Amino acid sequence: MTNHLFDAFRASMPAPGRVLMETDDGRSISYGEMLARSAQFAHALVAAGVQPDDRVAVQVEKTPEAMLLYLACVRAGAVFLPLNTAYTLPELDYFFRDAEPRLVVCDPEKAGEVEPLAASAGAATLTLGRDGRGTLTNRANAQPKDFADAARGPDNLAAILYTSGTTGRSKGAMLSHENLASNARVLVEHWRFGADDVLIHALPIFHTHGLFVATNVILMAGARMLFEQKFDPARVISLFPRATALMGVPTFYVRLLQQEGLTRDAASHMRLFVSGSAPLLAETHNAWCERTGHAILERYGMTETNMNTSNPYDGERRAGTVGFPLPGVSLRITDPETGKPQAQGEIGMIEVKGPNVFVGYWRMPEKTKAEFRDDGFFITGDLGLIDADGYVHIAGRGKDLIISGGYNVYPKEIESEIDALPGVSESAVIGVAHPDFGEGVTAVVVRKPGSAISTADIAGAIAGRLAKYKHPKQVIFVDELPRNTMGKVQKNVLREAYRDIYATVRAG
Repeated sequence: MTNHLFDAFRASMPAPGRVLMETDDGRSISYGEMLARSAQFAHALVAAGVQPDDRVAVQVEKTPEAMLLYLACVRAGAVFLPLNTAYTLPELDYFFRDAEPRLVVCDPEKAGEVEPLAASAGAATLTLGRDGRGTLTNRANAQPKDFADAARGPDNLAAILYTSGTTGRSKGAMLSHENLASNARVLVEHWRFGADDVLIHALPIFHTHGLFVATNVILMAGARMLFEQKFDPARVISLFPRATALMGVPTFYVRLLQQEGLTRDAASHMRLFVSGSAPLLAETHNAWCERTGHAILERYGMTETNMNTSNPYDGERRAGTVGFPLPGVSLRITDPETGKPQAQGEIGMIEVKGPNVFVGYWRMPEKTKAEFRDDGFFITGDLGLIDADGYVHIAGRGKDLIISGGYNVYPKEIESEIDALPGVSESAVIGVAHPDFGEGVTAVVVRKPGSAISTADIAGAIAGRLAKYKHPKQVIFVDELPRNTMGKVQKNVLREAYRDIYATVRAG
């Protein structure tokens, strides 16, 4: 047996001297160096006790070494578990106890706090800093530059990505070697990536977009990337003459549109702009077309499935839609209650099936069973419709999941923190349309009688408990929450009541 995913990358690799990535601090890493360094990192993992199927939890800054660590996990047969750098210690404690990783890799500056949590879950700890240095790198430097890749088949796990729900804690979506390989192959062909392409990679790599869409596509195409540690709109525009493609979230495009340097001439060397992870407003799509002469290609995916649909490369990229199902992906719209197919043009639950769809939720067999139909279709939790021309439209979340700045945020976790505060009777957290973030996390709070708890009090209390992107952008105090006859809070009423609270906010 071969190593299914890494062999797929190998098959497309150009000459060893060809550049794979250039960093914003002037470093250049070739494909040959990637092979040698990922081999050394894989040896270091094995030396740390990592065996095939062991989980390796990683919470580090975006560096070339972090990318090499991902590839080393694939080569060693380990299961890569990337964690958002904004996660707090209580959040990490949950992930470690749930996933039971063999090894945790963290920033050296956080090791003192992370190591005890890892140890309590039975994991060893190594470090990797924003400068690419750390105990992991030190160990890798002493290792051989070749590695016998672990035998992994299509169905073996390659990664677990935790995804938010609307109740309970995060769920670990298990992704196989073939889930990742098949989706990357399809996207390379569908979006016409080749060895001469240069991608501006300004996305985080703990998220499916930056890790599996952007990176895997470049590796599968034998192409190159300009590896930016963070998104800087002025710098991104300065890179256009050296690049051919950009993958981003709607926030990227909103902020790029604020730059005077964004012109047709500036974008003339680019061939493709892709947007995903959150809905792209039609006004952003239209403004981009007018300023640059390019139509943004919007697509639709999720942690559990990678990419499901895409607007066409050739043909109309229609604003407000996510295009058509990708080759090999089946998509249908069903009645959310009965599961029966909806008529064309009617809103219903989006269900998908294909080689891209995940294996299931880590150690949650009942949850996995509940999310799949008997015929293998995955119930996405998103509502949508298919129009007369076959374009898929996303109508919203079937539940109350909030997507803010491309990140999934689920209300229950925030509500639990707020409700636990002295002076709070109850709360409801909703997503409200925001010109910059897609949706702004918004808390509607009922005080206890006599309480004077303030927005600042709430913000201060949750600052060390939840990642910053989960913090409410506004807190609204009300006398009571709207409820239906069954006593359930009507979040749809709240969303409607406060739908315009960010209308005067300027993105920036």
